[in-house]
Amino acid sequence: MKKLLVYLKDYKKESVLGPLFKLLEATFELIVPLVMAAIIDTGVATGDKSYIMKMCMVLVLLAVIGLTCSITAQYFAAKAAVGFATKLRHALFAHIESLSFTEMDTVGTATLITRMTSDVNQVQNGVNLVLRLFLRSPFIVFGAMVMAFTIDVKAALVFVVTIPLLSIIVFGIMLISIPLYKKVQSALDKVLGITRENLTGSRVIRAFNKEDDEKVHFNENNDLLTRAQIYVGKISALMNPLTYVIINGAIVVLVWTGAVRVDNGYITQGEVVALINYMSQILVELVKLANLIININKSIACGNRIQSIFEMQPSITDGSGQKVDKVQTDTADRSEEAEYAVEFSHVGLTYAGAGDESLTDIDFKVKKGETIGIIGGTGSGKSSVVNLIPRFYDVTSGFIKVDGKDVKDYPLEELRGKIGTVLQKAVLFHGTIRENLKWGNPDATEEDLNRAITVAQAKEFIDNKEGRLDFEIEQGGKNLSGGQRQRLTIARAVVKKPEILILDDSASALDFATDAALRKAIREMEGETTVFIVSQRAASIQHADRIVVLDDGKIVGLGTSEELLESCEVYQEIYNSQFKKQEGGKTA
Repeated sequence: MKKLLVYLKDYKKESVLGPLFKLLEATFELIVPLVMAAIIDTGVATGDKSYIMKMCMVLVLLAVIGLTCSITAQYFAAKAAVGFATKLRHALFAHIESLSFTEMDTVGTATLITRMTSDVNQVQNGVNLVLRLFLRSPFIVFGAMVMAFTIDVKAALVFVVTIPLLSIIVFGIMLISIPLYKKVQSALDKVLGITRENLTGSRVIRAFNKEDDEKVHFNENNDLLTRAQIYVGKISALMNPLTYVIINGAIVVLVWTGAVRVDNGYITQGEVVALINYMSQILVELVKLANLIININKSIACGNRIQSIFEMQPSITDGSGQKVDKVQTDTADRSEEAEYAVEFSHVGLTYAGAGDESLTDIDFKVKKGETIGIIGGTGSGKSSVVNLIPRFYDVTSGFIKVDGKDVKDYPLEELRGKIGTVLQKAVLFHGTIRENLKWGNPDATEEDLNRAITVAQAKEFIDNKEGRLDFEIEQGGKNLSGGQRQRLTIARAVVKKPEILILDDSASALDFATDAALRKAIREMEGETTVFIVSQRAASIQHADRIVVLDDGKIVGLGTSEELLESCEVYQEIYNSQFKKQEGGKTA
């Protein structure tokens, strides 16, 4: 949590002025009981109405000055807290953006969203309260005790006993509740994760009629969160009644002691009233301090959780300069290597937390301008292979080269600038079609955009949309069909004019005719674009220059469709399951 305070450095003035004005307000507040004592002992005792009016005006003046100081303190504290939270969110978002897919998979989206929203808000509230109350409350507590000693030492001894007792209760409850609040936040993470999962997969849940099961699952975790909150709430709730019991007991002792001291002529009635007022001030401020400490506990817990994200370092860094074995790189002719757009050399991949390799000994080379099809059963590692090229994940053995250079030696921006990727899930963002397409190339001209939507077979449906390229897409592309979303994501990648185009099962929602037209348009694109097509359909990749057949993370076939039909059993099985055999062994 301490490390997060660096984001307050631009608000040093506000962080000083906020507490300072609160101390001024507290100072004027400590004067009020003395004025009240003077009114009782001098004005009321002698019947001097003019004195009473004069002192009442002093009270009004103290109230106005105190209110002004309080408003000023609130302004500076709020400015510092909101500015701190803004900078913290910016830094946290930037850090999350730097994390690789490995860290995202490990932490989970729900957790990161909680850190960005709920946790940052809690830390902001904590900073605000600390700036306003952290100095004010102790100042009034000890200031009231000092003022009590100036009135009467013997009566003030009640304060000496009361304040330590209150401190034991306050800090004892604080120490017990801090770890419990951490558990509450963890339980909240889990509930948020389940909620997000249910909202994202609502169609699947309804399709399988699992609404009741999901309600039970949610209620179980929600009940755990509720019980944790109630438990820690009960402990925290002890603070107010215990402090009130001690304070009210102290007031009883103070009234009794004061009565005896007044009867003996040591102090006046006004001074007894002043002592009781000081005790009441201590009660109010300790209750505030208790609530402040509870909020600080929550803020510290949330701050530590945010800090844990900052301490998570991305496993993929810019141009790391890692070198592969000399045996692998010691080649005589660099110019020969450069003729290959992509090279996989004995590549292995193990995902974080996984026991076995997902990819094993992937080894092949792709020339510039070639179209490579990748096919295999579900879970065979097709997406894993293409995700390694733009370094969404890093290889755990072997190496990959793009244009003769190890991908780990590229700055990420340069590497991914060469590659256009269309992922399995079509993701669009709120905005116009034009704005979404320009993600691929911000400087794209109208001609570039039209060429891209023509290649992606999206022109027909875009022409029918109101405003055409200025048609507004809802968040996630909810106002488009699955096929329309896929074609727009393909167009977005084509606009980029990449050297390497990766289509990761990105035409699954397209009919066969549109899919065929798309592949034909991609083959006829200008330039020497190297294309990787990942698909479950044999028809989508059968005309590729070469086809890589995967099974259980290993290459079991590499060649043209005709070659694989003769030599690769896995490819034959996939092909024959999708095409009807005809006489003579030919297919339709």
